[in-house]
Amino acid sequence: MFDTMNLPTDPGCYLFKDKNSKIIYVGKAKNLRKRVKSYVQKNDLDAKTQSLIKHVESVEYIATDNEVEAFILENTLVKKYQPKYNIDLKDAKSYAFIQLTDEEFPRVLLARKKTGKGKFYGPFVSAQERDYILHFLRKTFALKTCKKLPKKPCLRHHINLCDAPCAGLVNKEDYNKKIAKVKLVLSGNAKKLLKQMQKEMKNHSEESQFERALNIRDEIAAIERLTERQNMQRQKQYNEDIINYKIKDEKVYLMLFNIHKGMLSNKNEYVFDYNDDFLEEFIIQYYSESPIPKEIIVPKKMGESIDSFLETGKSKKVKITKPQKGAKKQLLDLVEKNIEIAFFADTDKVDALKTKLKLQETPVVIECFDISHLSGTSTVGSMVQFRNGKPDKDNYRRFRIRTVEGIDDFAAIAEVVRRRYTRLKNENSEFPNLVIIDGGRGQLNFALQELEMLNLKIPIISIAKQFEEVYIPGMIHSLRLAKTEKALKFIQEIRDEAHRFAIKYNRLLRKKELIP
Repeated sequence: MFDTMNLPTDPGCYLFKDKNSKIIYVGKAKNLRKRVKSYVQKNDLDAKTQSLIKHVESVEYIATDNEVEAFILENTLVKKYQPKYNIDLKDAKSYAFIQLTDEEFPRVLLARKKTGKGKFYGPFVSAQERDYILHFLRKTFALKTCKKLPKKPCLRHHINLCDAPCAGLVNKEDYNKKIAKVKLVLSGNAKKLLKQMQKEMKNHSEESQFERALNIRDEIAAIERLTERQNMQRQKQYNEDIINYKIKDEKVYLMLFNIHKGMLSNKNEYVFDYNDDFLEEFIIQYYSESPIPKEIIVPKKMGESIDSFLETGKSKKVKITKPQKGAKKQLLDLVEKNIEIAFFADTDKVDALKTKLKLQETPVVIECFDISHLSGTSTVGSMVQFRNGKPDKDNYRRFRIRTVEGIDDFAAIAEVVRRRYTRLKNENSEFPNLVIIDGGRGQLNFALQELEMLNLKIPIISIAKQFEEVYIPGMIHSLRLAKTEKALKFIQEIRDEAHRFAIKYNRLLRKKELIP
């Protein structure tokens, strides 16, 4: 089964690979870890998904800044790799257009394809956003939806959703003024429209036409809300590559994103030794064997010799850009974000934990204990081990409680801690740098007593689930960490894994007990 623990919680795309490292499915997610985890945790998967999971050996991902970027990326990756299990996905709905019809009184419609008379806007990368905009335009500007004009106003007019051109309650000139506003919204010129409408509202107010001014004010407020939601696919007619890097401990951690006509299509990761000219050397080596785009976005200025080299390879002018702000700077920041996730997420959280707990040694190896039972029956203990910030499943251990009757989590924790470290001591094995107990001060004290009786000095803490308080021996009050702290999130991650492992064993025992 593939591992989900190292996936980030950012939005993005995940790529399922089979035993031959072939991409068999591409999916998008608002939260990568949560989404991929759902494949493992759900028991009611459909037949197709069950078949997919059986063939998955590994998972790769590309993080994005938001869910809309994930939509774009998924569409591109599916087209590029044509994964086996993506064939039947209903992409058409996600990437439909909005059509402004060519009629005496135009309508706005959903269009699957750019066929028929009228003007088309899109494609829209999010079905939800597209539908929102469609309904917004109809409601805000009271546009008609009837293909043929009825003889009298319908219900939509009576609830103020249509100006009823069918009954002559709005003339063609006024209606077309509304259509002009619709065109500006759909063309992405909301700012220009807002300026016009604010001027229009002011004029009506000065002429004491307060009702019309109030209607325009409401339209302005609606358009301002819309601009915060509206997302259309970014279109470009050329390709660009985004390169960013981070230097740590004399190593360069570099990532390159390929942007194909405005759509993020691929990422490449590299790690190599640092030298002063590493970026120039990388560009020369990479583009000697790879297609050269029209524009390369980098975090530092490059020499003219690099321009000449690239133009020789492409036979066209290549633009190397070091942006300071705007969309291109955001792309650079996105690559940097992925570098942090791919290379440093684990080490950063280990360092954060060391700092917050004021440990003398870096907690390279962490072991966490949890107890699980059902009303005092089938009591079991679990121990999970994290090494360098990642779960080391080969060193997970489970315990069937032997010395405790009924519900006594304190004694049960004492037993598993005693059994674990008595064995390590007898075998002269490696001890962890930190022990975590799932529980409050009581569980912590019982575990600490066992370590003291074994003459072991291992840093130990506990975390109580109700308020996520961290208890440390010798501290009168619990340690309260902010919910956003990396250290707390790391402790929770380890605790949750120990809890999951304990429950899994408890269910297994109960299942065996039910079978004669």
